[in-house]
Amino acid sequence: MNYPFWDIPILGSGWVIGLIAIFHVMISQFAVGGGFYLPLAERKAQGMTDPTMREAWLAQLVRHSKFFLVLTGVFGTVSGVGIWFAIGLTHPEATSTLIHNFVFGWAMEWVFFMVELTTAAVYYYTWNRIDPKLHLTVGWVYAGASAATLIIINGILTFMLTPGDTWISVAGTGHEASKFWNAFFNPTYWPSLALRTCVCISLAGIWALITASRIDGDKQPALKTSLVKWSVRWLVPSFVAMPFLMIWYYMMVPASQQALLSLGIDTIGAGTFSQVTRMALVIIVTSATIIGVAYYLAYRNPVEFNLSHAMAVLLLALMATGAGEYSREMLRKPFVIGRWMYSNGVRVPYVARINQQGYLAHSAWTWNGDQSGNPSSYSRGEAIFRGECASCHTLAGYRPLKELLAGRDYAGIGNFVTMLHDNKADSPYRRFMPPMAGTKQDIDDLTNFLNAQVNPAAPTKVLTAQK
Repeated sequence: MNYPFWDIPILGSGWVIGLIAIFHVMISQFAVGGGFYLPLAERKAQGMTDPTMREAWLAQLVRHSKFFLVLTGVFGTVSGVGIWFAIGLTHPEATSTLIHNFVFGWAMEWVFFMVELTTAAVYYYTWNRIDPKLHLTVGWVYAGASAATLIIINGILTFMLTPGDTWISVAGTGHEASKFWNAFFNPTYWPSLALRTCVCISLAGIWALITASRIDGDKQPALKTSLVKWSVRWLVPSFVAMPFLMIWYYMMVPASQQALLSLGIDTIGAGTFSQVTRMALVIIVTSATIIGVAYYLAYRNPVEFNLSHAMAVLLLALMATGAGEYSREMLRKPFVIGRWMYSNGVRVPYVARINQQGYLAHSAWTWNGDQSGNPSSYSRGEAIFRGECASCHTLAGYRPLKELLAGRDYAGIGNFVTMLHDNKADSPYRRFMPPMAGTKQDIDDLTNFLNAQVNPAAPTKVLTAQK
């Protein structure tokens, strides 16, 4: 353990990242898609021959740009910082790798982000204060800056699933940054960028329905009809293209990760679903429902479309976004960086060394003795649990080990830990879980700790796991 452990009871540290990330993605991708929605809508309004409708459109765009500025500039920014805070504590090893490999990428992203924040504020506060053509130009500058942030972040996110053979060949040598562009334009970069661009466009329309739904249909039926219908059209191209883009993305995912999805599909008839398959089905069902609701409630009846209807569409979009992000995370299992680092922060090439020297051999953040100074198997086992297991499991909450191991005695728990350590090809956990790295003493220490949690009345003396 090279870093202190961040303990989040019940929920688990992984879900702290997940909850912040889902909220952030809904807003950050709206920031990209909405960046194109606003100038395109403004250009459309400026080209209208009816002055009454033109002024009504522009007045509504002023309100929408205020909503856009507050949501993306405040909540999007705060949640982005929250993600950095959470990943730095939950996955410090992986975060360190990303920073060292993409330090200049992050720097460029922050430059574009500052341009994005600045132009968003300028765009809103200069309505009717500067020349319309210059104001529209400000909108396009924002759109370009926000798109640049997506282009950069996408490369880093896809790297974590498919770092590519070229980067893997130099990983651990200290020359990883020399393969920056190989890592950035990795195998899943382009399909992922196309998919995220589609999502951004769709979210621009969905969030626009929130503000459009608040237009009084009795007083301004023509305005509400035109804006609602125009916003719904932003959903159509994306949802037409998405099935084909998802197939493209799937084809670029490594075969070992494809198996996580195909396993669930092949066994649907027997009622067995992998988690990735469940999330894929959620994406399909919610996406189809969004199209249905948007067409029948919004496009067909725009004047009657109200805020509750718009919130229902937004909730469906949140479910689809959450399922998509969860699927992306699950596809990486058992890695946090494909083929290089397991989800518990252990580097793949280091497993053999840890098996010889011990998991805690070089750790400065563990307590190896009790109050009398004698070695404590329990405390060592607890440290191993925190380092090797707790990034994905809790004791009594999300993926609870107490529940998963319930009914096993000491020998059964020891056999289970030994099976994870051996990590044989026929192990049912090999696809999802990293190997338990450590010596025979580490296996015994972890077994003692887990046994004390699962069977608290069991003797506390140190035993030896039976194979």
